[in-house]
Amino acid sequence: MNSLIDTHIHFDDERFDADRNTIYDRAINAGVSHMITPATTRARWSKILSLSKQYENVYPTAGLHPAFINEHNDDDLQLLDESLQNNECIAVGECGLDGFIKDLDYKKQHHFFSHQIELAAKHDLPLIIHARNAVEDVILTIKSANKKVSGVVHSYNGSLQQAQRLIDLGFLLSFGGAITYDRATRLKKVVKELPLDAIMVETDAPDQPTQANSGNRNEPAFLREVVTTIAEIKSLDYEDITRASNSNAIRLFNLPKTL
Repeated sequence: MNSLIDTHIHFDDERFDADRNTIYDRAINAGVSHMITPATTRARWSKILSLSKQYENVYPTAGLHPAFINEHNDDDLQLLDESLQNNECIAVGECGLDGFIKDLDYKKQHHFFSHQIELAAKHDLPLIIHARNAVEDVILTIKSANKKVSGVVHSYNGSLQQAQRLIDLGFLLSFGGAITYDRATRLKKVVKELPLDAIMVETDAPDQPTQANSGNRNEPAFLREVVTTIAEIKSLDYEDITRASNSNAIRLFNLPKTL
């Protein structure tokens, strides 16, 4: 059975501090051998980089998450530019827009997202995009930036039409625990229609657990349930989804082709 790449896990989260080694070992034993760790704030970058050196095949990124917009300032963008020059980060993110959390300055979110698109183009790195209740605005912001960029919209929950527009812009769509819930009928219809070369799998751990683990802390070992669900939706084998997601991740993030 092929190993899996968890394309979005917050391995630096404090909820893993007490048993991170155990979480990592469980992931490896479950066949999840590679993990991409998006950043949320400037304060997280050094920890993520340190973890990537401590744990094999944990890949660092750097970015400024819209949900933490009140913690960001323009100095962070300058430092992000400098951090991306060291060639250790494999992507810019997690960045994007959030229309779900109330009282977040949307204009400021656009400011930081637009600048991170520019930095991704400058450093030739993919974007990891958060688009909760903001898929349409994310699409419009990418288009208005008029930069040659690629990336992934993680935990995708938009329409099939929006997904196709993102694909046309050079973006992938990633799916996690939400797809495993019986109530996720609309999302499952979207996944059923998407081509294999447009999708990746993720956990977003420790958030967004699968249905079987609802109410518990999420972890990368649970990624297998996501793959199994997508395979069932698309009437394909588990290995088909594994190969497709891994291949897409390797291509997008320029990972070693020996995976």
